[in-house]
Amino acid sequence: MLTTTSEHALRALTHLARLPEGASMLGRELAEQAGIPANYLSKILWTLGNAGLIAATRGNGGGYRLKRDAAGIHLYEIVELFDRDRAELACLLGGGKECDSARPCTAHEAWRDVRSAYLDFLHKTTLADISHSRRPNG
Repeated sequence: MLTTTSEHALRALTHLARLPEGASMLGRELAEQAGIPANYLSKILWTLGNAGLIAATRGNGGGYRLKRDAAGIHLYEIVELFDRDRAELACLLGGGKECDSARPCTAHEAWRDVRSAYLDFLHKTTLADISHSRRPNG
């Protein structure tokens, strides 16, 4: 459901969210750890910076860091930067056409439920929720 760019952005941001408070990560380190080509990542970081999600510091000890708390950044906010058209998930069968309850396509009812669950997940889930591994009890 997500484009590669959104997946890369989410993966890069999860790495930044795991940093200790006040710490930064160099772009080349982030690219290596997140498995994203450096040139591709630089374009993603530029977009995230313009959106106010990350900050960049130059010089010794510089790098990239989250500008806001990960618990206050919802996934929808990230995905819509790169997948504006896909974040709302248009008609499954429409081929670019819009369908609605008045003019539904044959998949409209089932797709509406999937779309609703997907958007609900993106709106309710924060970067903090996906940034730290959960360990089983025991």
